[in-house]
Amino acid sequence: MSRVLLVGAGEVGAKHLAALTGADGLTVAGVADPCPRAALPPDTPVFASWRAALTALNPQLVVVAAPPGIALVAARDAAATGAAVLVEKPTTLDPADLVPQAGDERVFVGFQPHFAPGLNMLLAQPPAIERAEVVLAVRRDPGYFRDWRRTYATAGGVLHQQAIHGLALALRLLPGTVETVDAEVAHLRGLAESEDRVTADITLASGRTIHIDAYIDHPGPPRHELLLRLADGQHLSVRGRNLEAGLGEIAAAPTHEQLRRRMYAAVLDAAQEPAHPCLFPISALRRTLEVIDRVYRDARRIRAADAVAA
Repeated sequence: MSRVLLVGAGEVGAKHLAALTGADGLTVAGVADPCPRAALPPDTPVFASWRAALTALNPQLVVVAAPPGIALVAARDAAATGAAVLVEKPTTLDPADLVPQAGDERVFVGFQPHFAPGLNMLLAQPPAIERAEVVLAVRRDPGYFRDWRRTYATAGGVLHQQAIHGLALALRLLPGTVETVDAEVAHLRGLAESEDRVTADITLASGRTIHIDAYIDHPGPPRHELLLRLADGQHLSVRGRNLEAGLGEIAAAPTHEQLRRRMYAAVLDAAQEPAHPCLFPISALRRTLEVIDRVYRDARRIRAADAVAA
């Protein structure tokens, strides 16, 4: 039975607790959070700091579900003890923070939708892709933008918090440097510093492209998908409310708890060769954050006053 330490017991931590509680071979040995908001399993030890918890528990797996910045420090402290570490996206907002350090090889980013059906084969042997299209359509109301999510400095934007699952997957399948970015960012509702919509066309040095349409003021059903247009004219669609159907049927998609459990098992087995193709090492996150930075830096900004004037 592998001992698990959960760092951060808020909204995201609660989702991990639900998945960890029913996972074979795992036991929640403790939670590190000075003020946990999630309902904890009975008699779970609670620590005010992750360093105290790491010393007391010596866990095999550490799941870090803390806000950006804090998350990276906690993940690296955990890796220094020899634990396998899973850290929630986006981990940090500054790609410069991801200059490799000793122990980073034990840290993986929590992209559970990347474990959806069929994506292991897709990532192990990527086809010739000409264009990737990341589509996000959700509705985020004022209650979502509270605490650390209210400011860009602590949460990042739509691409960091919302569309990163699909964008990170697209970038894994389409390597290469970014040549040009044509992007537009709309701030219309003014619910927080974050924006309501991001559209972007990214051209890589190879000539291949990535299109992003990330929309968090959408009245319809939630949707986060990735369409891959192949060089032979065919296309593959990674589907679901958040990619969880993968290449399979939406009706048969695994639950997010099931996907998380697959991810925990893969992280614990990561020392084996070859590692699971769906694992997303923290070293690979730097490129994703660099692309996100480039989109925001080059984007045209549209605000509510601009829309009224038009």
